Order: sequence, then structure tokens, then C-alpha cells
Amino acid sequence: MSNNALVTLVSRILLSILFIPAGFGKLTAIGATGGYFAAKGLPLPEVTAVIVGLVELLGGLAVLVGFQTRYAAILLGLFTIAAAFVGHLVPWDMANQTNFFKNLAIAGGFFVLAQHGAGALSVDAKRG
Repeated sequence: MSNNALVTLVSRILLSILFIPAGFGKLTAIGATGGYFAAKGLPLPEVTAVIVGLVELLGGLAVLVGFQTRYAAILLGLFTIAAAFVGHLVPWDMANQTNFFKNLAIAGGFFVLAQHGAGALSVDAKRG
């Protein structure tokens, strides 16, 4: 096993552990998540909650195991940028600004993963 394969696996794990529990949490609390989304002014808040939960959960699992990784990483990168603008663009609130820039950094990690691929220790590599 190469160092590159191990580093890529660790990177996938670190990126995915944020999204898997977040998606699961949204899907098991649709009402609360929908309420939060309604307060943000998002349309069809409970439908949005299901879609967001599925993107986070399934996208996070795909990145974790390295399945269709390039597509999942692009999807989660774009999703994370959107979440930064919808949820954290509050210029006068330093905590939200920190989270805004953290989201952008996470998206950058996803785009590097999309460019690089899942590595040797992945479903993608096993499938050829």
C-alpha cells in the first residue's frame, strides 16, 4: 500500500465524517430541519430537508467508501458552497463568517478529491 493511497483514504474519511451524521440527523428530524429551513426562507422546507439529508448522507457514504467518488465530491463541493451562502453569510457575525470560510475550505478539499480520485483503497479502484 502506497502512502498516497493511505493519505487519500484518510482524507476521504475526514471529509465524510462531517456529512454522514449531518445527513442522518436531518433525515431523522425532518420537522425540525424543515423548520430551520423555513426560517432561512428556503422553499418547500420539508422537501428541501429530505433532499439535503439525502445529499449529505448518500454523498458522504459514497466518498467514505470511494464509490463514484469524483461525482460525489463535485456534488458535495457545490452543495457545501451553497450551504455557506445560505447558512453562514452573515458578515457582522464572526462565528458565521468562520463557518462560511470553513465551508469554502471543505469544498476545496472535495474539488481536490474530484480531481485526484478516490485512490487505490476504494470501490472505484476495485471496479476498474
